[in-house]
Amino acid sequence: MKLLTLALLLACAGLLPAQTYDLLLRGGRVIDPKNNLDGVRDVAVAGGKIARVAANIPPNQARKVVDVAGLLVTPGLIDLHVHVYTRPEQKERDSSVQADAHSFRTGVTTMVDAGTSGYKTFPDFKARVIDKAQTRVLALLNISGSGMGTGREDMLAELDAAAAASTAKQYKGTIVGFKSAHFGGPGWESIDAAVKAGKEADMPVMVDFGYLNNVRNIKDLLQDKLRAGDIYTHCFSGHREELLADGKVNPAMFAGRKRGVIFDLGFGAGSFYWYVAAPAIQQGFLPDSISTDVHSGSMNGGMKTMANSMSSVLNLNVPIEKVIAMSTWNPAKEIKRTDLGNLDVGAEADIAVLRVDKGQFGFIDSAGASYPGTQRIAAELTVRKGRVVWDENGRAAESWKTYKYDRKKWTK
Repeated sequence: MKLLTLALLLACAGLLPAQTYDLLLRGGRVIDPKNNLDGVRDVAVAGGKIARVAANIPPNQARKVVDVAGLLVTPGLIDLHVHVYTRPEQKERDSSVQADAHSFRTGVTTMVDAGTSGYKTFPDFKARVIDKAQTRVLALLNISGSGMGTGREDMLAELDAAAAASTAKQYKGTIVGFKSAHFGGPGWESIDAAVKAGKEADMPVMVDFGYLNNVRNIKDLLQDKLRAGDIYTHCFSGHREELLADGKVNPAMFAGRKRGVIFDLGFGAGSFYWYVAAPAIQQGFLPDSISTDVHSGSMNGGMKTMANSMSSVLNLNVPIEKVIAMSTWNPAKEIKRTDLGNLDVGAEADIAVLRVDKGQFGFIDSAGASYPGTQRIAAELTVRKGRVVWDENGRAAESWKTYKYDRKKWTK
């Protein structure tokens, strides 16, 4: 009783530190590529924002302290290529998934839907999915007005660059670019329209190039059609001669990178193969960003999760620091959302606490082929807007012995 009275007197006199932070992550290896930070630090959160990143922040300054020693603390992961716009009227062909079911459990706090909606359908996507998700959901607008999977992607009348650009400017910040995908026509109409919209709205274009034909080829795409800052997804798919018959990376890939074209992984159900990825990385051609292309056809295959996709790259001898950059700061820059993907003081507190397990693991590509690995990334804790939204091992929770049940709810 005397100690409690003394503490109250000291607090009133201002001699005890106030609990200025809501959450303190202590002792983790902080990797923040934007700020060139890689070292043991504490991360303090207050009011949903990053409040401080420093060594040895006093734990008595925080209401909740979480020990993350031995773990990686990074900005919340950004999955640049997902499909999360579900249409109730399109149940037979809809392969999108629910954003919150696939994000936090793997360290992702931001998802970018890659072209599932077009300018005609985006308002519905925003109202029914984006505005209701806990995950931050952004969008690359399909240049086909009705969006992906509608059976209308080959219709030239759907390729309205002016309407797409107008919609993107109306929702700027949420719409972060355009997508050309699954165009079955023989020409460049879809690519040209997407780039035209990109120029009008000052936004990047992501291209899923499909398969080559007598008109479209990867050299012209990367050296003529796309601009610096445009994104070539599925970069290790092998469907478009990314790797030549002699086992060498197509020189067009290096030439495109030299021009400033961005290369995204886009694992998906049929777009990541060891026979392409392993020699490409060995030859120095790494992806700029790692993404999942998560949908109902890929989530139970080789891709599995964002963390598993990152692990696949990690086990191809890419340093963990680069893997983190490919999953945080690089995609933030690619979509011109540099408020994301970092741990700047004042930034929204989106944080991933990752565990890198050591052992003998197997990873699978889109063909079902396995590849042995010795490291596997898993999400231990995810913080969104300063709130713990995924806690695999109860690190941020308190013992059940401190709770009691009053017939209606658990209380401390």
